[in-house]
Amino acid sequence: MAAETTPRPAGLRRELRFWETIALSIGIMAPTAAMALNGVGVADHVGRAVPLAMIIATAGVFLVSFAFIRLSRHYAHAGSVYAFSGVTLGPRAGFFSGWALLGTYLAFTCASMSEIGLFFPAFLNGAGIWSGSEWIWFSLAAAAAIWFIAYGEIKITTRLLLSIETISVTLIAILMLVIFAKLAGIGTAPPHAGYSSDVFRLPSDVSRSALGLGIVLAFLSYGGFEGAAALGEETNDPRTQIPRAIRNAVIAAGVFYTLCFLAQTWGFGSDKAGVTAFQTTFTPLSTLASSYVGSWMSNLINLGAAVSAFASALGTATGASRILFAMGRDGFGHPRLGTSSRRTGAPATALAVVMTIAITWMVAQRINGTNVVNAFFYPGTIGVLSMILAYIVTNVGAIKLFAIDQGERRWEMLIPPLAIAFLVYVFWRNAVGQIYPYEYFPWVVAAWAAVGLVVVVAVPGLARQIGTTMSRLEVGE
Repeated sequence: MAAETTPRPAGLRRELRFWETIALSIGIMAPTAAMALNGVGVADHVGRAVPLAMIIATAGVFLVSFAFIRLSRHYAHAGSVYAFSGVTLGPRAGFFSGWALLGTYLAFTCASMSEIGLFFPAFLNGAGIWSGSEWIWFSLAAAAAIWFIAYGEIKITTRLLLSIETISVTLIAILMLVIFAKLAGIGTAPPHAGYSSDVFRLPSDVSRSALGLGIVLAFLSYGGFEGAAALGEETNDPRTQIPRAIRNAVIAAGVFYTLCFLAQTWGFGSDKAGVTAFQTTFTPLSTLASSYVGSWMSNLINLGAAVSAFASALGTATGASRILFAMGRDGFGHPRLGTSSRRTGAPATALAVVMTIAITWMVAQRINGTNVVNAFFYPGTIGVLSMILAYIVTNVGAIKLFAIDQGERRWEMLIPPLAIAFLVYVFWRNAVGQIYPYEYFPWVVAAWAAVGLVVVVAVPGLARQIGTTMSRLEVGE
């Protein structure tokens, strides 16, 4: 008689190692896609001082990430900030923080899927494969692939994320080496290009307010560094591996971003003509690749940016589904939100909700006539504002943990207040003095946050259930 097969239990499976865990943070940040777009916006505000803005932004991110590194040493949970804030500040703060980060990941999923529709057609056009392609169809095809992959086993998803970013970052690293070599005299560099220490000084005609806006845009490149925290229930030895993953992801991104901004600024040139060329190009990496290597490299960079955007959307969809799963398990919404596939372990219902919202948002933008560039920047900006709220609440929770609950080393208690000051400044620079429609985005985020507050206040049973879950987490169950 054949042995009876025992069905695999439903629930998230603890099976990830360090490299698979760090992949989610790296995938959400999407270094290639970030460097393919963000430098132009920074240059528009600070001129040649793009590397200076990135260095300052990196210092701010290190301050912000400290709370995540410390909190993930104490708590391992699929809800990420939902759990960090819930344990330290109480269930209502936890739900609000998780709700804010859920909004971020939803917006980033929409933005990254749209970004695929920007770079992949650019690759097809540049390679002479297809011209005049409509971006929404590529984005929808990518969305279907993202949904399919995210429904599979998490180990496959994270390995794919790491592979994608490794390949695309390697392309940019090769381009940077070529630029640095030609600037050093090995080959011929374009006019106006060259090494200069001026990139570390603010030009006389650039105000400190403009520097602040440049720092804000540089900071956006780090959105999602905390992604590994959402794998708290799927990582082996999470209280060691997740803090390590977050710390190393921030360090690696900081080094890569700074070197890449140096290559772009020096590659175009730090004089007036070079800065103008940087500010007015739409795809700086692609333009530099064409100038320093050839059109074939430019096409590869566009393909790498498209693939990196795919990885980012896959990462944010994965992270969002874990947060929504954790909330559903604690009584938010329909009970099926808190269930997972017996076959793959993925939170299938939560993932379906995430992808449906993101796809609907993206299609609505296209129906409204939004071009592909704004289809990326609009939800991206909304996501950043919501993300900052989650980061602030998490750092407040870290202060309580350090000062009251754990008695950490005294100097460590100084870091979260500095991080909060930095985050408040970033939010303020994003919210004040913006043009249409960006001036309305803070109100969109405020409305989303208000919905989260109403839910957790109006449903007392939800707060009680979250509190029960967090109590178990606090004692290490």
